[in-house]
Amino acid sequence: MITHFDHHYITDLEDRKRAALVNSLSGFKSLNLIGTVNQEGQTNLAIFNSVVHIGANPPLLGFISRPDSVEKHTLENIRKTSCYTINHITQDIFEQAHQTSARYQREQSEFYATGLTADYKNNFSAPFVHESNIQMGMKLKEIIRVKTNNTLLVIGEIQDLYFPAEIWDESGILDIEKAGSIAGSSLDGYHTTQLIKRMKYAKP
Repeated sequence: MITHFDHHYITDLEDRKRAALVNSLSGFKSLNLIGTVNQEGQTNLAIFNSVVHIGANPPLLGFISRPDSVEKHTLENIRKTSCYTINHITQDIFEQAHQTSARYQREQSEFYATGLTADYKNNFSAPFVHESNIQMGMKLKEIIRVKTNNTLLVIGEIQDLYFPAEIWDESGILDIEKAGSIAGSSLDGYHTTQLIKRMKYAKP
């Protein structure tokens, strides 16, 4: 039996139920912790499931931030400092990572609240997550407002990349499964992964 929800049914759903439904429709997503610090040295850490590849030359990644009509510490810190980190979430820290989605006050660091460790490397101003196996230092390039719903696409360029040596493949691929990176579904699902097959470059 096939269930059909039309546009009106979806938009009439209770807010949290609609958010959970629509968020699940894009399938399994990458899970990352974004670390920032403000100009007063107050750190912030937040979980995001919207980090996407933008381009390889230059190496760009983007993520979606909710509208800035309400207080958004991650976005505010990035705008002021232009630096942030993206850190893969592993099975060992997913519960702590999930807890960063709670609405902490600006003066309370999610690093401290969740027991994760802020790690500063090579004079990069934003904190990495020590417990993460794949860590990226990012420099803000541009912020694009999505007019349809007022969300923001934050695009940054990779400045630094840290990972365990054994997950690097000569082809250029990082074995993120070997690194323990996990995937997410909807707003509260956490999944380990298993590679089916790595395919060759497709040609006509």
